[in-house]
Amino acid sequence: MFKRRLGRTGLKVSAIGFGGIPIQRVSVEDAVHIIRRALQLGVNFIDTARVYTDSEFKIGLALKDHSNGCIVASKSRALTKLEMENDIKLSLSNLNLKRIDLYQLHNISDLESYNRALQPDGAIAALKEAQETGLIKYIGITSHVHSLLKKVLASDLFDTIQFPFNPLETEGLELIKTARDYDVGTIIMKPLAGGAFYNSGAALKWILQHDVSVVIPGMDSIQQVEYNLSILGSPLTEEELKALKQELKMIDKQICRRCEYCQPCPQGIKIPVILLLDAYYQRYRLPDWAKDRYKSLVDVTPEKCTECGLCEERCPYKLPIRKLIREAHKRLSS
Repeated sequence: MFKRRLGRTGLKVSAIGFGGIPIQRVSVEDAVHIIRRALQLGVNFIDTARVYTDSEFKIGLALKDHSNGCIVASKSRALTKLEMENDIKLSLSNLNLKRIDLYQLHNISDLESYNRALQPDGAIAALKEAQETGLIKYIGITSHVHSLLKKVLASDLFDTIQFPFNPLETEGLELIKTARDYDVGTIIMKPLAGGAFYNSGAALKWILQHDVSVVIPGMDSIQQVEYNLSILGSPLTEEELKALKQELKMIDKQICRRCEYCQPCPQGIKIPVILLLDAYYQRYRLPDWAKDRYKSLVDVTPEKCTECGLCEERCPYKLPIRKLIREAHKRLSS
């Protein structure tokens, strides 16, 4: 297995890790087999989260007596100290671990949330205490907003950052360089743009050409595990690059990159969040999970859209946002 250094943690992680979102939709037995096959093939980095329903539990069962030194990362969306303390305890219990290698502040989308976590009674205080008492080893942060992570890097609070990066979402190139300057590990989520890329091997090869620490595609079958790991050590060919470019032309006007230039909406509609949940519904095949999360946005659904078109004027990718959020609402609210 090809390994890379996870920034200043010094941990040597497999270039391709295991993303824990898709195993929510398979049985416990199948999930255990899939994870253990990944371990057999050399994967030593697994990423999950408190909000991924039973993902932590399934990973905990798979790792029981089969961890082989596997590096486990989880994360929580909690912003307060008490909530983060509770989530760390739940993660430890679910994962059957006495210590979690990396625990991350999850899906921070704005400075307001980040600043809340920084307060004396905030989530970061809980993470630091857990680190001091040996419940977690390293602290990370995840976000879909590259500009926010760039600001966060200067704080020196985090050992790793996790963000989307793929042939469609290339905004992370500058972030990768900045993280390297701070010696912060880079964990790449959404490597296939939420399943938008048909040629997963070519997309993974493209990402691994860059100086990232680990890529964590979600995998829900042994076949996916074996195929994704089979590309390691193989260069991206001209033919594969050409095929990627053709795919990009087809999906370019359909996929939200979560840059948030469309925000704020005058009506308070959280456009990137809605389109992200719709991606989980359609491409990750997690409809129930996406619909459940959508319920929390009940007061700011696309029904409040006044068709002002400001979002589409701001969008650098010229997406038909009004149409996309209407279609998303039909699926997520059904």
